[in-house]
Formats: sequence, structure tokens, C-alpha cells
Amino acid sequence: MSTPAMTITVYFFGACREAAGTPEWHCELAAPADVARAWAAVALRFPQLERFSRSALFAVNEEHARPDQSLEDGDTLAIFPPVSGGAVEDVCEITREPIDKAGLERRLLAGEAGAVVTFDGVVREQTGGRRVVRLQYEAYEPMAVKELRRLAAEVRERWPEVARLGMVHRFGELEISESSVVIVVTSPHRRVAFEACRYAIDRLKQTVPIWKKEIFEDGEEWVEGGR
Repeated sequence: MSTPAMTITVYFFGACREAAGTPEWHCELAAPADVARAWAAVALRFPQLERFSRSALFAVNEEHARPDQSLEDGDTLAIFPPVSGGAVEDVCEITREPIDKAGLERRLLAGEAGAVVTFDGVVREQTGGRRVVRLQYEAYEPMAVKELRRLAAEVRERWPEVARLGMVHRFGELEISESSVVIVVTSPHRRVAFEACRYAIDRLKQTVPIWKKEIFEDGEEWVEGGR
């Protein structure tokens, strides 16, 4: 049985249009498909768009969309760089892939920032005198992303001066010294960035449904509270 196919119309704007060399392209995808799969097909057809892989924004049927949003036959997908002078959405993601800390900072850093504070939580090799071999994180994915977005709104309510905010948590198995969570806060002044970043990681550990299992040389156990 053949895999059902769909056709979507991809529109390019701004620098993405110039890089692609065309304002639109009709893209055929195997169903089911999402924005991420469409972007992979676009990048394969237009390799010059690869430089936007960390910054491109998406809209499906004229509504802002995330990479995991599903697509239907006949949908329109717009691909564009961050809007000049406009608000950039906070980055709230969970992933199985290694976190690109430098890439996240590049996505969030803009001219209004006088301070960038980054928290990088990494896997340590000792807990309570026991040697850790690796960690395993389990996530309730849809709820985790929603809670990250709720937390971002909470941070912005407390610190309106925050320019941009990014929170990315990894799940799955992680080795020693790998990043499990990265938080980036930019603001015009350092005090706000420091305070907001500290608050974000403390609240994330309390509210976002991600659980950690520590795997030791002599056993393993789930960590409850204060991840």
C-alpha cells in the first residue's frame, strides 16, 4: 500500500525569500507530516536556507506555528526570519537531541540587550558520595511545553524589562557533562537578567513535568523534588 501524499504551498519572506530565489514553492510530503518535516524538505530543495535553521519562524494558514504542528493537504506554510522591530516569541522547547547552547543564545540575542545570562545545567558524576554513570529524563511532552510557556509568561509578568527568554530541556539518556537544561535571558541591564534566570530555573524544577532518574554504579533511583 502506497503512503498517502499531500501538497502544501510554501511561501518565503524577507531574507528567506532572497536566499530561496523564489517567493513560493509547492511541496509534496508523505502523510502524516508536520512543520519540521516540511522544513527538512525545503532545506533539501533550497540548501542556501540552511543558515536560517536556528532562526527561521513559521506560520501555518496565517497563524504562528511550532515545528511539531501537524500539516494537512492544501495547507500554506510561511517561512520567514524574525520580524524587524517586532516581538520574537520566547523559545520553550523539550528535545531528545543535544542542546545547542550557543545556537540558542544567537537566536535570542538582539541589539536591545545589554546583558545575556545563561544557565547551563549539566550532568554531574557525583551525588551524595555515589558515582553517577548517567541520567535518564522522562517528560510528559505536551504538558511540559505548556508549562514552559506558562513559566515564560510568569517571568515576563515579574520582569517586564526582559527582552528575550529561552528555555530548552532535554530528555532521554544523558552522559556526564552533557547539558540537561539551558535557560537564556536577555535584557537591557544585568540585574534583571540574573534575577529572571535564577527564578526561571527554580520554578522550572517545581512545575514542569520532567522526571530524573540517577543511574549509579551500584543501582538507580528516581529523584523526587528539587531536580
